[in-house]
Amino acid sequence: MRLEFEGQTVFVTGAVRGIGRTICHRFAELGALVWAADIEEQLLSEITDGLDDKVMPRIKTVHLDVTNPKNVQDIVAQAQKASNTGAIDVLIHSAGGVKSRFKTPIEKVSDADWRAIQAVNVDGAFNLTRAVVPKMKERKKGKIVIISSRAGLGVSLTGVQSYGTAKAAQIGLVKQLASELGQFGITVNSVAPGFMPTSPDYIKQWNSYGAEKQNAIVEGIAMRRIGKPDDIANAVIFFSSNLANWVTGQTLAVTGGP
Repeated sequence: MRLEFEGQTVFVTGAVRGIGRTICHRFAELGALVWAADIEEQLLSEITDGLDDKVMPRIKTVHLDVTNPKNVQDIVAQAQKASNTGAIDVLIHSAGGVKSRFKTPIEKVSDADWRAIQAVNVDGAFNLTRAVVPKMKERKKGKIVIISSRAGLGVSLTGVQSYGTAKAAQIGLVKQLASELGQFGITVNSVAPGFMPTSPDYIKQWNSYGAEKQNAIVEGIAMRRIGKPDDIANAVIFFSSNLANWVTGQTLAVTGGP
């Protein structure tokens, strides 16, 4: 069986780098029409770097703040209007991260620092799902995949309280939405990556460890390597495909080990 998404509309947030960008590329290579959304407007033009002339036109880049409900509704409406089906066929929420916050004792964490991470990770997932679901319901079909984290299943290496909490909340939201939306043919799943230095915040964190701690982290992974964006994209493609039509409410840990 071939995995293909010919003519489907796929909406991806957090698209400018790392996991999000790789997901955009993979869907476009499989024939999808990809709306690649990110708040970092100045980097949008880089999303299609390295793609051939056949694949590049399948990606439309858009500036989006997932924490702004009206902005989300407006951009989603544009994508739905342009879609072959009148709906977004697949939603991938990859925007998130620690928002340049770092490990701080709980008593010194500001309200703003706490909310910044909750907003993009949890509020963003809520805003996007609320926007895409009505048209999915009309079609009795849809795929939603949220990029959570191993931190949501355990303890975050970042030590950032809001991040671990937000990722656990995403996993809870996935279960709740799956229960609610399954009757409409909509699946909702999550991919939980292990640590990988794919964005400035995580590259800085990785470099801060030094060679000895980096080696210890790798040795603690069953597969003895740090994950790559392609590893996460593979899981996302599965959840978004017909192979996963009877899989919902699940979180797949892609961590290189148990």
